[in-house]
Amino acid sequence: MKRQRILFKCLAFLFFGLFLILTLYGGYSVATYGNRWFSSNKNPRVRAQKESVIAGDIYDRNGVLLATTDENGNRVYQASEQARRAVVHLLGDSQRNVANGVESFQTAYLYGFHSSFGELLGDFFSGTARRGDNLYLTIDSRLCQRMIESYQNHSSTSGKSGAAVVMNYLTGEILAEISLPTFDPLQVTAGVDADGEPFWNRATQSVYPPGSTFKIVTAASALKYLPELAEEEFECTGDLQLNGHTIHDYGNTVHGRLDLKEAFSVSCNNIFAALAVELTDARLRQTAENFGFNDNFLFKDMVVENSRYPVRSGRSDYEVGASGFGQSSIAASPMHMCMVAAAVGADGVMQEPILLREVQAPSGATRMTWESRVYRKAMEADIAAVMQNYMRYVVTSGTGSRAGTRSMIICGKTGTAESTLKGKPVNYGWFVGYVDDPALPFAVSILVENIDDGQGGGSTAAPIARDIFQYLMDYPERVTQ
Repeated sequence: MKRQRILFKCLAFLFFGLFLILTLYGGYSVATYGNRWFSSNKNPRVRAQKESVIAGDIYDRNGVLLATTDENGNRVYQASEQARRAVVHLLGDSQRNVANGVESFQTAYLYGFHSSFGELLGDFFSGTARRGDNLYLTIDSRLCQRMIESYQNHSSTSGKSGAAVVMNYLTGEILAEISLPTFDPLQVTAGVDADGEPFWNRATQSVYPPGSTFKIVTAASALKYLPELAEEEFECTGDLQLNGHTIHDYGNTVHGRLDLKEAFSVSCNNIFAALAVELTDARLRQTAENFGFNDNFLFKDMVVENSRYPVRSGRSDYEVGASGFGQSSIAASPMHMCMVAAAVGADGVMQEPILLREVQAPSGATRMTWESRVYRKAMEADIAAVMQNYMRYVVTSGTGSRAGTRSMIICGKTGTAESTLKGKPVNYGWFVGYVDDPALPFAVSILVENIDDGQGGGSTAAPIARDIFQYLMDYPERVTQ
């Protein structure tokens, strides 16, 4: 009998432990995946609630009304088609063509799932239709429009697909996010998705080879593991041989003797490929993972596709060398590359992207206000300080000169990445960078798809970045209040 009692106690403790683990995991899952569950079209509870609750309104950070519900129960957006198109990927649309936009991802707030018992009771006795919470976003919708216009106004990017993100690198607030091509959420017709995939949010859903913007990671890795190289000179002959493959620089340029800062500023593939091989694949991958590559992005306010650094063991020197300048199966979203640039500006601290600034109950009471959330420490502050100097030199004396303005200290990195799209070769133009000014602590990421032969990130993406920086300087009250 005594042995049985001991056995029963052990089983009771085991079941209690399992129950506790299940409870804790359930709480973690709700906190982590709650918005993802609510945004699912298959959630019957959400479908039922949408039939009896009027969705809340959505505003930008300056009080501009982005989405509301009319007297007929239809979801309507801004009067200007241009304004609607500029934020459609960020907001989503009533037909749910865009995945994980605010309209779907914040369903729990918009349809009143966070209402208290007292609020539910008040709605019941009032006899009026229930309303969901109103959302105030961190974005400046006018800046989103300006970014769309910038793509259209430059001959090298007019008509091109792409994406752009602006982020406060000290707080994580997303100031703007666009994806091209756009579409009008009030004029969706059959077949609109056939050409250019306008429903796809390229800023968060697509991952691309980052090209030479990844040299931020490679340089940071070298400064950590091989700090003596910062004082050495390298020889660029223009044709580095690795495993029978020849690595060339853009336009077959031969740079000659360069130190690491100069190699970064002119974006020398030869030197960065050799640097990656000397670092080893394991060290470079570790640094990339410090920046968030290979992580499972579970951000509270948005869904971002995971970025990739190859994890296969035994990669050849050529594969590792190509990784040094952002090729060889490395892939990242424009949102993540904005976070990478932001981490440099923030002394190595990478913030989680924040999109939801405030939630107000129908009564006007504040239900939630935003707070910064550190995502990870990407690098030490002393390494970040060196990278800040390197990125500043890119704009003053290197490939990123077209992103510079006379009245702002701009730091950045260009990139031109090679890939294939539907079996055909395609090039992508990149610029990532930030304003070195505590009053305007903003980072940007610009991607241009399918750039023309002879073009690069410096000639396509950098001018768009300059337009964004100019807007930030001209209208600081719209992005800092």
